[in-house]
Amino acid sequence: MRIARVRYLGRTSTAIVRGRSVHLVRGGPFGRLDPTGERAALSKVQLLAPVRPSKIVAIGVNYRSHAGERAAPSEPQAFLKAPSSLIGPGEAIVLPEGAGRVDEEAEVVAVIGRRARHLSEAEVDAHVLGYTCGNDVSGRDWQRDDLQWWRAKSSDTFTAVGPWIETGLGPERIGLQCRVNGKRVQRAHTGQLIHSIRKCIVHISRAMTLERGDLVFTGTPGVTVEIHAGDVVEVEVEGVGVLSNPVAAAV
Repeated sequence: MRIARVRYLGRTSTAIVRGRSVHLVRGGPFGRLDPTGERAALSKVQLLAPVRPSKIVAIGVNYRSHAGERAAPSEPQAFLKAPSSLIGPGEAIVLPEGAGRVDEEAEVVAVIGRRARHLSEAEVDAHVLGYTCGNDVSGRDWQRDDLQWWRAKSSDTFTAVGPWIETGLGPERIGLQCRVNGKRVQRAHTGQLIHSIRKCIVHISRAMTLERGDLVFTGTPGVTVEIHAGDVVEVEVEGVGVLSNPVAAAV
């Protein structure tokens, strides 16, 4: 099932995506999803970020292809991204003035569906609503020079997510790729992660409670590329779809 958050006829609603149409449902994405009887063409609605998380947790250096010469971390390396940095499909990634180099980072994102605390790996799947596409946009100069990553990872628009949540995926081998202006720049699958998605969620849950709607970015592969105003970045997750965002300069 594909669950989306949409803007339609001046209202924000949860919807089920079927083919090229959306079917509106009552309540949010975590309830019974009772249909309202309203439907619309996908082209007639605005797709929003599919959830409004209380927190966004990301895992750093979780593909060997991204680690380079660094040693693979012995446990998942988590960091936080501010919810205020969240944008949805079609919204512009805005390059802050003075940021220097800014890169895309394509990632598979887990959407938490149930309150999760002190999980075992066997319990993880029951606490994950589904998966979506994510772009952990990163200011490389700030990431290198600042003591903390607060603006390198959490500047406004630096967390792109969507286009919807796919509930029918297992986390073992989800394909992932990124294209910038139609050229593929990243490609991998989650079977190549240093630490599996389940292990990462367990690790996070031992320190902080994950609430429903929270997002877990699971790592980016390979060598990321710098993005510039006028570019279009597409993150494609197998079984989910494509998250597309233009890039713009700060005004």
